[in-house]
Amino acid sequence: MMLGIDFGTSNTVAALVRADGSLETIPLDAGKPTLPTALFFSYEDQHTSFGSAAMQAYLAGTEGRLMRSIKSLLGSRLMDEKTVVNGQLISYTEILVLFFKELKKRSEAHLGHAVQHAMLGRPVHFVDDDAQRDALAQATLEQAARAAGFEDVQFQLEPIAAAFDFERRVSTETTVLVVDIGGGTSDFTVVRVGPGRQLHADRASDILATTGVHIGGTDFDQLLNLRHAMPLLGLGHTGPSGREVPSGIFFDLSTWHLIHQSYSRKSLAQATDLRDDYTDRALHRRLIHVLEERVGHHILANVETSKIACSLSGAEATMDLDCIERGLTALLTPEGLAQALQAQLARVVQTAQSCVDMAGLAQPDVVYLTGGSSALAPLQQAMQALFPHSRLVAGDRFSSVAAGLAYAGSVAREAVPA
Repeated sequence: MMLGIDFGTSNTVAALVRADGSLETIPLDAGKPTLPTALFFSYEDQHTSFGSAAMQAYLAGTEGRLMRSIKSLLGSRLMDEKTVVNGQLISYTEILVLFFKELKKRSEAHLGHAVQHAMLGRPVHFVDDDAQRDALAQATLEQAARAAGFEDVQFQLEPIAAAFDFERRVSTETTVLVVDIGGGTSDFTVVRVGPGRQLHADRASDILATTGVHIGGTDFDQLLNLRHAMPLLGLGHTGPSGREVPSGIFFDLSTWHLIHQSYSRKSLAQATDLRDDYTDRALHRRLIHVLEERVGHHILANVETSKIACSLSGAEATMDLDCIERGLTALLTPEGLAQALQAQLARVVQTAQSCVDMAGLAQPDVVYLTGGSSALAPLQQAMQALFPHSRLVAGDRFSSVAAGLAYAGSVAREAVPA
């Protein structure tokens, strides 16, 4: 059996196809299939927790180090750099290995047997416009999976995997544009699917076009944090000199994988020195509180929660910022959500159009939406407006890619000569 692994920027899901042909999604996190891609290293008892337990430990105020959005570092020099965790120097690649070891252990505990074969998903571009760094990202991911104990590691593009999942639900030949909006990337593919194509090991002729852009849910979170939360700490605030407060610290606090560095002694000292740049010293006191109490991840998690609530309900959502100051809130409206994300969503939509153009189509038969951020109402509205004659289908936001990887893995294993 080959385990399909959708290792995501925000969440990770695994699935496999059993011998009888049935799909099984692995309950990786307290009975749930979605495992937040997060690790927490406790300084109190030296324990490492994963997934929702990692997030809970951090948000509960346990002294330690939270690591999230590791996938965002793939292809960068940071993967080989070492950071201090529980008094020891450890590279980010080694941290990635720890996550894959835990994923493998949980999968095997559920299945009752070892799993040595993995079909890993990968975005169309780990890194935009840099083939060398993109190849390095995939090589690093494969290295980590093998170091965790997987002997056979193969890759499939995530949007193509999602198309393979959708294919199980069609009864006629269909041309589908897969729109996979993940935590770190937005990926697109135009592919022919149909009941007669499912068992073909080589699907190259069915793939009409594929492309992607390095924009995803964490970028949306960053934009909303900068727009709604960071001004309450001084972003955009004009000081006595008539100049705005330097913005670097606010961008670090709004980027999942950079938040921790804003807690360093150097960053705290620099933030403290900004006091005279503030006309309203209360804003500066809030900033220092956030840094000293290390609640940057907490703020961004609450921003993400309000984003999801606003988009799914189509109504206003209150952003809880009590961790900054008791009773402090911000209001996120559907109009505000659309406005804040307008520029980034325009690039996503433009990339979708480019993919269809590359395929030589006017309109696909179906636009299939998957990925954690595919539920954003402004995105869905833009896609329907762009392709008015296509049927818009919402897949499972979190499990479609893993399911497709499992199907692809099953076909790949059957195609291996005995």
